Amino acid sequence: MTDFRDLTTLRVGGPAGHLVEAASREDLVATARDFWASPDDWMILGGGSNVVVADDGFDGNVLRVANRGVDRATGGVPRIRVEAGESWDAVVAFAVSHGLSGIEALSGIPGTAGAGPIQNIGAYGQQLSDTLLAIDFLDFESGEVGTLQAAELGLGYRSSALKRGRLGVVLSIELGLHDADGMSEPVAYAQLASALGVELGARVPLAAARDAVLALRASKGMVWDPADPDSVSAGSFFTNPIVSEGFARRLPPDAPRFPTEPEPAARVLPLGSEIPAPPAPASGQYLVKLSAAWLIEHAGITRGFSLPGSAAAISSKHTLAIINRGEASAAEVAQLAGYVQTRVESEFGVRLQPEPVLVGLEL
Repeated sequence: MTDFRDLTTLRVGGPAGHLVEAASREDLVATARDFWASPDDWMILGGGSNVVVADDGFDGNVLRVANRGVDRATGGVPRIRVEAGESWDAVVAFAVSHGLSGIEALSGIPGTAGAGPIQNIGAYGQQLSDTLLAIDFLDFESGEVGTLQAAELGLGYRSSALKRGRLGVVLSIELGLHDADGMSEPVAYAQLASALGVELGARVPLAAARDAVLALRASKGMVWDPADPDSVSAGSFFTNPIVSEGFARRLPPDAPRFPTEPEPAARVLPLGSEIPAPPAPASGQYLVKLSAAWLIEHAGITRGFSLPGSAAAISSKHTLAIINRGEASAAEVAQLAGYVQTRVESEFGVRLQPEPVLVGLEL
């Protein structure tokens, strides 16, 4: 029997019950329907880069998505169709090699393409919702295959209707990209602009943008490398918390804050006129995204930190990642994550939320 430690990038987790790998769309649909007709529990597994399974494993049916392929549509707006089991980074490489922009800043993100919409993956100023057009989806309730438009997925920050409880299997995704003569989208993230030596908003050759993103991710241990122990992780373990503007004001002045609503347009008023109230945000209140990494570091959790006797540790390169230093158990990972949550909540009153899917574990 295969263990989840052999199926996940964090290399923890016990036995994977009845495991079936589906290498085609037809197998994926047929196996999922068989699993759903069974009284046993089931789960869907992609690249294993965003999941942490308990040491007891999962005693049920496990469907591993492995259908692959990337096709470019001909005519009209540049579009690509990607099978759900395709490596996400291979999708980005395909787009860049064909001169298509829109996902180059998402280079190096591990996992499969089908998992992308569930998490609404994002990095360095881009997120999948910027380019996602639709998905083909096998619905658990109806057992039927249909197409869901991006607008139906409720995509938000690291979230979607699929993550919030709509059950089924993503079979493929369709992206709408841009043919910009081999140039990137405007660089929208300060760290990436600095790495490229350009101003925010500049465009650079696609290959240069991809190389810079991969280098930045590697410097944080966020690109799988057998020689780098800091890469044995589930990526960022916590999402950046979103809080009210009023709450954010109570944090130390140097705490990074990022608005979640577009800044209101400047208004020109005649001298002496009454100044109207600013327009209300779309969400009903002004929300601010905080830096989970800053909160962790300023709660006293340093890079490389571990609990006594534990093989789970904070990455030596990036405080958002929890790594397996060799023989860590899922319980040790959960214990360290819970400790980080407690320290941050005690110091700042913010409860960090885990980004990976936890199976059989609670924090």
